[in-house]
Amino acid sequence: MIEFVTGANATCAAVAGLFFFRFWRQTGDPLFARFALAFWMLGGHWALLAGTSPDYEFRPVLFLVRLFAFSVIIEGIVAKNREKLAPRAR
Repeated sequence: MIEFVTGANATCAAVAGLFFFRFWRQTGDPLFARFALAFWMLGGHWALLAGTSPDYEFRPVLFLVRLFAFSVIIEGIVAKNREKLAPRAR
């Protein structure tokens, strides 16, 4: 059952990435591209977890993918807020 739920998480994350990719293609906003990348990374993380044994010695290292994905999201949000705060040149 755990593998099924983990696979469902991977699929949902990949689908969410596709939605954000579509929004990026429509608007050109780099925030959507970062969200798409992050969700695809999270989907890959879930897929890797589903494919490895809980006894695998280096399984905790896989969580670095998750850390990097959340870092991409945070960086995108910070960049978007800086863009709003920066004065526009006329």
